[in-house]
Amino acid sequence: MIRHQKIWAALDQIAKDHGLTPSGLARLAQLDPTTFNRSKRTTTQGKARWPSTESISKVLAVTDVSFREFSELVDGNGAGRIPVIGFAQAGNQGFFDDAGYPVGGSWEDITFPALHDPTAYGLRISGDSMAPVFRNGDLIIVSPASNIRPHDRVVVKTVDGEVLAKELIRRGALGVELKSFNPDFEDRFIPADQIDWVARVLWCSQ
Repeated sequence: MIRHQKIWAALDQIAKDHGLTPSGLARLAQLDPTTFNRSKRTTTQGKARWPSTESISKVLAVTDVSFREFSELVDGNGAGRIPVIGFAQAGNQGFFDDAGYPVGGSWEDITFPALHDPTAYGLRISGDSMAPVFRNGDLIIVSPASNIRPHDRVVVKTVDGEVLAKELIRRGALGVELKSFNPDFEDRFIPADQIDWVARVLWCSQ
């Protein structure tokens, strides 16, 4: 049985995955900013109010979430195990394959709420070079399989083993243009032939 709370919880998870509030998700989908507010989830008589199929469709379209993935979020597949390593380790050989997927037996496994990307993994942030967005000790969840758009938060690994977490400004045939979160660190352009892989950041624990 599909429950009212699970539909809203799935929309909240999509918003969280994209670093948005429910209002921010509504704006992204070109809906009234109050569409997904908690006050709109019940009527003044206390009856459950469901999001419209049109609003859900618009959210799925702008976030590149398939209906199957949305259904999995609604069903709630429970917690799972994801591999995690320290951010500094990510530049070492042996942790990723050529496509940027985690490999090898040196990863730590942690229990994490169900994700709609079975390839996702975690990186532990060290240092403050990515503050204030990502701080020392934060866990970021990275998805190598997700589509990447301008202004997404991404992790980039170069062929020389450098690993960066920044905002993607532009990605083209010549390379990627990246904006630093910390104003004390310069923005970067990485030529295409120097890029090992680029993956999208889905979520950050703070």
